[in-house]
Amino acid sequence: MQPSRIAELHAREILDSRGNPTIEVDCILANGVMGRASVPSGASTGESEAKELRDMDESRYLGKGVLKAVANVNDMIRPRLIGMDVTDQYRIDQALLELDSTEGKSELGANAILGASLAACRAAAASTGLPVYRLLKGTGRHLLPTPQFNIINGGAHARTSLAFQEYMVVPAGFDSLSHALRAATETYHHLKKLLSEAGKRVGIGDEGGFAPDFEDNEEPIKFILKAIEKAGYRPGEQMFLALDVAASQFFEDETYLLDASSGSRVKAGELIDLYARWLDNYPVISIEDGLAEHDREGWRELTARLSNRVQLVGDDIFVTSTEKVKQALADNIANAVLIKPNQVGTVTETLECVEFAQTHQYATVVSHRSGETTDDFIADLAVAVNSGQIKTGAPCRGERVAKYNRLLRIEEQDRLEYAGLKPFER
Repeated sequence: MQPSRIAELHAREILDSRGNPTIEVDCILANGVMGRASVPSGASTGESEAKELRDMDESRYLGKGVLKAVANVNDMIRPRLIGMDVTDQYRIDQALLELDSTEGKSELGANAILGASLAACRAAAASTGLPVYRLLKGTGRHLLPTPQFNIINGGAHARTSLAFQEYMVVPAGFDSLSHALRAATETYHHLKKLLSEAGKRVGIGDEGGFAPDFEDNEEPIKFILKAIEKAGYRPGEQMFLALDVAASQFFEDETYLLDASSGSRVKAGELIDLYARWLDNYPVISIEDGLAEHDREGWRELTARLSNRVQLVGDDIFVTSTEKVKQALADNIANAVLIKPNQVGTVTETLECVEFAQTHQYATVVSHRSGETTDDFIADLAVAVNSGQIKTGAPCRGERVAKYNRLLRIEEQDRLEYAGLKPFER
């Protein structure tokens, strides 16, 4: 067997950052080289995402086990991939799609399929002696992405009084990733001190951000701006803000529940008015899922009113689907696409969505999930596709920091340019 042929594929059940089971896959080549990958899981998910397969056996892990997905890799996918050339990612992914042609990959499970796809990609990189980002996109010019650090968690990631899910600090006004990471980390630690001094809890949510209760959805912004200044940085010049509203989580009966305690509801136009006011008053440069995935009329209005002022990222409305980006392009919805490999299920489909989005002038933001592992594939992915942006949580918790540390190593090894503000210029 040729050295680059797949000789073995093996999956196992491991734990993710929330202590829930997930799948890990090893791809071993004829030359003994191995690639290993693990698959994350989301809490705030779009309805049209590819479906992860869970056992639903309440006697194990409260029904969240993934032994069925593991068995599908070991018994169904393994025989199909053995003998294939690991450097041909497209053919490998096509074979995976032929094994499960269901909508949403519900038969074998998107977690099983993605685990195999990622592990093969890793093995190919190891076999060729290339980093994953160069394997995926060759030796051309690459950018180190500007991170969006989720330093205050709300919504489905924290279960606090906050309706909005993520408040992020974006260190875009620096000339290097290492300086940007330092600034964000110092801001994070000053934020912790300010919250503690104000009598607020400083426990953290799923993505490493602090998760106290606040008076309203605007108060976190004020705390973050104060923390930036305490850290010695300039809001609006060096440090900026981004929001992941995750509006689908509080959308019902064509209205948005902004305050569960008071029952306060607003229509899409009123929520857009709120964003416009915040753009007038605060250095917000990106708003993700500002409206619900089923509120397309609202999305059209949001895009018409604010797309020339701020990045409008679609997550739930796109779910890393090229077809859904095509529909949004026709409807003039959003101007940026969130990219999550586990929403679609293979490396090839992920790359195809990025390429289509970028070709049609949509920005792209490579993203983690709330239930993560220490796998750092998305760091290489962000560099490979020149997204210029990455979301992978606060500068806290090993599964988040693993991605930032991978980017620091790339910066040191290849001296790549830092994207900074470039992705946000409009």
